[in-house]
Amino acid sequence: MEYAEIQALKQAFEEVPGTYLFNADRCRAGYHINMFCMSLSKDENRKEFLADEATYLANKFSGTTSEQRRCVLERDWLGLIKSGANIYYMSKFGATLGKSFQYMAGEMTGQGQDSYRAMMVDGGRVVAGNRNKKDNGGKVLCISNISKQDFSKKAQ
Repeated sequence: MEYAEIQALKQAFEEVPGTYLFNADRCRAGYHINMFCMSLSKDENRKEFLADEATYLANKFSGTTSEQRRCVLERDWLGLIKSGANIYYMSKFGATLGKSFQYMAGEMTGQGQDSYRAMMVDGGRVVAGNRNKKDNGGKVLCISNISKQDFSKKAQ
C-alpha cells in the first residue's frame, strides 16, 4: 500500500464520529500514559497513586503531557483515548478506581453506564447516522439496533 493510500485510510477512520483508531501516531503519543496505566498492575503502585495522584504522575511519569495528566486527574476517559491511551491499558486504571469497561464506555459516550448497557443489550448502536462526522453534526447517535430506542442521556 502506498503512503498516500495509508494517509487516506487514516483520514477515513478519523471521520467516523466517536472513533479514535489506536494507530501508530496515537501509540507514540500515548506511550507514557499507557506505561502509567500499566504501572497500576502492581499493588504498591496502586496504593502510591491513590495516596497522591498528582505527585505519582509528576514523579514517575513526567513524560505524560499536561493534557494526559488532566485526563487522569479529572477522569476524562474519552480524553485519555484521544490523547493516545489504549483501552486495554486503561482497564488497569479503571480497575484501580473500581470502574469497569462498561462504566468507562458509558462515560466516553456521554450516556452513563446504565444507558450504555441497556443500548448494548438492545442490539448495540445503529450504524446509519454514525458513519461520518458530517452526519448528525458529528454527534454519535445512541439509538439501539433492535427497538430503535434513543439511549442518549438527553432522551432519558
